[in-house]
Amino acid sequence: MGVDYYNLLKVNRNATEEDLKKAYKRLAMKWHPDKNPVNKKEAEAKFKQISQAYDVLSDTQKRHIYDAYGEEGLSTYEFSSPTANPSPNSRCKSDGSKFQFNRREAEDIFADFFGGSGGGIDGSGKSRSLRDRNKKSVGGDAKDKMNNKKSVNSKKAPAVENKLVCSLEELYKGTKRKMKILRSIPDEVGKTKTIEEILKIDIKPGWKKGTKITFPEKGNQEPGGPPVDLIFVVDEKPHATFKRDGNDLVLHQKISLLDSLAGKTVELTTLDGRNLKIPVTDIVKPGHEIIVASEGMPISKEPSKRGNLKIKFEVTFPSRLSSQQKSDLRRVLGGVDT
Repeated sequence: MGVDYYNLLKVNRNATEEDLKKAYKRLAMKWHPDKNPVNKKEAEAKFKQISQAYDVLSDTQKRHIYDAYGEEGLSTYEFSSPTANPSPNSRCKSDGSKFQFNRREAEDIFADFFGGSGGGIDGSGKSRSLRDRNKKSVGGDAKDKMNNKKSVNSKKAPAVENKLVCSLEELYKGTKRKMKILRSIPDEVGKTKTIEEILKIDIKPGWKKGTKITFPEKGNQEPGGPPVDLIFVVDEKPHATFKRDGNDLVLHQKISLLDSLAGKTVELTTLDGRNLKIPVTDIVKPGHEIIVASEGMPISKEPSKRGNLKIKFEVTFPSRLSSQQKSDLRRVLGGVDT
């Protein structure tokens, strides 16, 4: 029998005209392609099948032929009278008349059924088919070409990325930025114009290099297509004192040979302006490192927590010593265990 039109419309074989209308209305609204932009191909196929089923079953003559001979019978059935009900014997030629099943466009069926009120399918309250007829009635060929161009360009272009260079202080404390942008968009008649906008960016404490801030549809727009997304990607300026290592801060500190042996207090200014004094009491050897807990970068996902500060020492040796200095060193360090 081919396609089961009753099953497509979810009705029984005794369905009344009112049953068919209710079933078609519910399914057509559900599967109309404009209502299913994500699964448009599947929706188009379903919509066409539903419309074809309704076209056949809502027509008394077509329904009789379909009930008797199935889908194939609609295109092969021959009968003697255009109004005659089919019977098993009437399949043979009598006067040469032949029933012609003309498959109508699904959108035309939809428009005829709803009478131009497609539930806001295209945003104007009209079905697409009826809308297209109205366009052509006012010389809409040019509009058709424009719409075809729009459909070609309707695919969203890749997002545009720009660097957002931040100082280490800004990423430590957080800050607010205002970014002035210029973007190209089509005007009312499709010509390109440039507009200026101010975007506000709330930089959070602890953000890292590579963090992306997306502004949907704030990029350029081509005629017939949607605006592209604009993305700012965080980058870090080099800092004169500190180097970032994940959530930690690293400070390279030079120390004299004397201080490495006798001790020293390291003084520094933090990224938020505090003065730290860190006593160094142990003997500092080349490559020695001190870790100061919770004096690193804020952790963006846990703002109350911070990484560590790592102080890495580089011992500087004198370029020369006098004979007296060497003698004094031997006397002082001669009995020191190594």
